[in-house]
Amino acid sequence: MDRQPAVYILASWRNGTLYIGVTSNLMARIVQHRAGSFGSFTRMYGVKRLVWFAMADTMEGVIAREKQLKNWHRAWKIELIEADNPTWRDLAEDWGFDPLPRPSSRA
Repeated sequence: MDRQPAVYILASWRNGTLYIGVTSNLMARIVQHRAGSFGSFTRMYGVKRLVWFAMADTMEGVIAREKQLKNWHRAWKIELIEADNPTWRDLAEDWGFDPLPRPSSRA
């Protein structure tokens, strides 16, 4: 998968913190998130699991979809994820990424 516009959802764990983003290179962006290259939200909350994504022909298309998803209720986002990924599996593993460690229990 080379450069192709994508909108994606990352999660910290099942039903955990969600992050919605766009990119022109999803694999490279996953590498960045896993490395903690972004010093903000995703690193602070350990949001690294790719649980949903959609490709489009244009950046305008994925940006419009991103804005739509960010305005959705959390329950709708969870329904979207679980429609294709009911176990919240890390989809990046399908591209050869190492499995992420299971989150520790939250006290």
